[in-house]
Amino acid sequence: MDGLTRRRGNGVVRLTHVDGAPVVVAVCGTVFAARAASPEAAREGIARMRHATGIDDDLAPFHERFRDDPLLGRAVRARPWLRVRRQPTPWETLAWSITEQLIDLPRATAIQRRLIAAHGPRYDRLRDSPDAATVAALAPAQIDACGLAPKRTQALRRAAREVAAGRVALARDGAVAADPRGADFARLLAIPEIGTWTVEMVALHGLGRLDVIPAGDLGYLKLIGRLTTGNPRAVADEDEVRGFFAAYAPWAGMAAQYLSRAMTLPAPRRAGTRWSAGAPRKAVA
Repeated sequence: MDGLTRRRGNGVVRLTHVDGAPVVVAVCGTVFAARAASPEAAREGIARMRHATGIDDDLAPFHERFRDDPLLGRAVRARPWLRVRRQPTPWETLAWSITEQLIDLPRATAIQRRLIAAHGPRYDRLRDSPDAATVAALAPAQIDACGLAPKRTQALRRAAREVAAGRVALARDGAVAADPRGADFARLLAIPEIGTWTVEMVALHGLGRLDVIPAGDLGYLKLIGRLTTGNPRAVADEDEVRGFFAAYAPWAGMAAQYLSRAMTLPAPRRAGTRWSAGAPRKAVA
């Protein structure tokens, strides 16, 4: 939605930067290729896109456990290829999550596109998002001009300074900031306007923690409120959302993705009709 990943034929292309140098990564199915100034930069660019696509996630245990689940089963069987979409770097997830706070997604996407156009690096007609050092050096008015609310601008700049200075280490491999309750996320939570939803978004969509659910997401609050009460207008609280997905541990984030899809799947056709699906496999006792 931010316009950074572009379709090319049967695949996609994304520009990223490794130590300030551009790396163009092409993805087609399970094939990844990169154009960079060094083999090391190319490998890092490919690693980022493998992370972003989730191609290396082993979801076999999740599928085995939940393919017959009363809520998720149909969606799991219908879309076994589903992955949690991520950004190539956790910093990008953090920045975009701050822009998405308390506003609708189309408005947030428009702000992200303006930030990219005004401050993101360009290479070969592709654009990348501005890195933490770039955002930290911007004046508040430069970010405000992209449409972000002043309080969110201050939060974004403070988060960028923490990341750029190395005081918050967002390790993609999960070795440093994998735990939303850890010291690195505690620094982020100390910044006004950054709450649990933001750090949980970073954990799930930035670090690939499939056990984390952004419980404060309005979509999940409404969905769980409706499912647990039968009232279409009910809204749950964050603890109720976490409690609901506790049954899917350690796959809460993955289960949430499938539950959203399960609510939009068409009703199954009656058995015996031409295109009816086969009966689901019975779970082993």
